[in-house]
Amino acid sequence: MANAKQVMDFRPSKGITTAQSNEHQRRWTEKGWERAVSVGNYDPTREHLNFEIRAGKVCPIDKTRSIPERMSDNLLARGIKDPNAGLAEPRFRTVVNFIFGGSRERMHEIAFGSQIVNFDKGADNSHVERCKDIEEWAKDVYSFVCGKYGEENIAAFIVHMDELNPHAHCTLLPIRDGKFAYKQIFAGKDKYEFSARMKQLHSDFSEVNKRWGMSRGSSISETGAKHRTTEEYRRHLSEECTNIEEQVVQHKKALSDLKVEISLAERRVKGLTSMVDNLRKAKAEKEYQLSALERTLQSHQGDTAAIIAERDRLEKELASIQTKLEDKQDKLRTADQQLEALKRDMDAIGERTEELKGEAYKYIREIHSNVDVLLKDVMLETLVREHSARLGEMGLSEQSRFDGSLLQSLTEQGSEVMHCATLLFLGMVNDATTFAETHGGGGSSSDLKWGRDDDEDNRAWARRCMMMASKMMCPASGKKQKR
Repeated sequence: MANAKQVMDFRPSKGITTAQSNEHQRRWTEKGWERAVSVGNYDPTREHLNFEIRAGKVCPIDKTRSIPERMSDNLLARGIKDPNAGLAEPRFRTVVNFIFGGSRERMHEIAFGSQIVNFDKGADNSHVERCKDIEEWAKDVYSFVCGKYGEENIAAFIVHMDELNPHAHCTLLPIRDGKFAYKQIFAGKDKYEFSARMKQLHSDFSEVNKRWGMSRGSSISETGAKHRTTEEYRRHLSEECTNIEEQVVQHKKALSDLKVEISLAERRVKGLTSMVDNLRKAKAEKEYQLSALERTLQSHQGDTAAIIAERDRLEKELASIQTKLEDKQDKLRTADQQLEALKRDMDAIGERTEELKGEAYKYIREIHSNVDVLLKDVMLETLVREHSARLGEMGLSEQSRFDGSLLQSLTEQGSEVMHCATLLFLGMVNDATTFAETHGGGGSSSDLKWGRDDDEDNRAWARRCMMMASKMMCPASGKKQKR
């Protein structure tokens, strides 16, 4: 297939959440599936086509253990300590998540062959079978990762065929010589070394995909593009919020259970209080009767033997009441303490539930903001690409109309103009000037003071920085760059 491209996405993280693991393994309840389908492009009727590679062999996805549990078992067996274990907030990058795939048409061909698959939401594709090619492709990719980073470091390698584009998720532990070593393996000493390594990784992966008719795509470090689809933003939102939602559901259930327990505890306290009151009254009554008998004995009235026998009986009854009273008082104190503890738990869980709702709202706002940035990036990239294409079709006189314009600058030196504008926005004027001069620009010839006005908002300031960066990136000689 002409122009089919490979895809390799690289995402380091400080661990993998249960929500991420559930998504990879499809460890969802019926309710979980309903939610996933409502917010994403999942097809439950194709879930049976998903598989994983273990020890180089195609296997059904093992859902008995989550990926975090697999990681824990892996580390335990090798005697390696997770550096994030016991930390209040994880600080070390202990997981690298790869997503491998390719152009949609080509991946469909590899996965489904000539079968007709209906990708509309709610369609029934239970008749679709998995092609052998997708299994062989996945084994090739698995071998590629093993050769690069070691098979023992692969916690999971799962292939999804129930989404719009078949792809593989590889959860890798960045371990070397028995220790976590993300920086040594991937990051390198600086961003330039990291960029070079990523470019090389794309090139090496393309050797694997030659067999499958896919060529090397452009890496993020080369294009600056955000290879993240709307679906992936939804997934990210799901990953961030699913745990929160699960906790909120658990807290609501806990609150409901606590209400029942508090009700029972209050009834117990009330019952014990009544018992204690009754025993105290009985004790006071027996004590009064004993006092009366003592007075009778002291006055030498009545049958002394009968009075003594009655006194002994009352003393025994009083002792029994006293024992019961002490027992009930102890139980009442315990019941009061339990009731107070339950109420404290209820208050704490109620407060945490509200905090979690606030966190969920924060994540939703963050994702919305990220989507907004993504759309603006895509819009700018599209405008620049279209302008460049149209410019090539114009004559020199028509092209000259765009001389000195921001659109021309972005078309010819988009990343440089953006970088220069960023430095200006941050107030790093000297750095911006140096950058412009070392990248073919002549800097700004204006002697006017450059800086942000006191009453200037972010948008106005950003716009002025873009315009200034465009001027600064122009060649000092005034000559036009070759188109």
